[in-house]
Amino acid sequence: KIMNKLNKDKLNALMMESLKLKYPNIPESYIPKTDWKDNSANALTKCVIAWVQFMGGQAERISSQGQYREGAKIQVGSGQLAYTKQMPGKWTPGQSTKGTADISATIRGRSVKIEIKYGKDRQSDAQKEYQASIERAGGVYIIVRDFDSFVEWYESFVLGL
Repeated sequence: KIMNKLNKDKLNALMMESLKLKYPNIPESYIPKTDWKDNSANALTKCVIAWVQFMGGQAERISSQGQYREGAKIQVGSGQLAYTKQMPGKWTPGQSTKGTADISATIRGRSVKIEIKYGKDRQSDAQKEYQASIERAGGVYIIVRDFDSFVEWYESFVLGL
């Protein structure tokens, strides 16, 4: 599914207004346009964060991925027979809450956690548990699969506040 042209135009207009406020002395024709897309999880995440920020909210991407740390390099042997050996590395798990959402946002004073699911991607059990904990605490948790449905959700959410 391709992003609705109307929503893409809205996002571009919001971005332009934001940039004109930030750079008042730069003519609009010199401000580069962004080709917003929602054709991957990464692109969709960027669109959602930008929309929330341009609408006056706060949103940030949450990185929950661990990190691979290379093992030490050691010198083996001596003289002409010496060589460097790479020791095995180690995976260090991330420090965030297991199952945390991709985006943490505050929209009109409400805590909103946004999980991006693209294509056939589905929630893990840890993500379902995280969703339940957010909702028990009175927060809002949504799953976003495409930008158009996010804009529809956002507009109805803001109207309901």
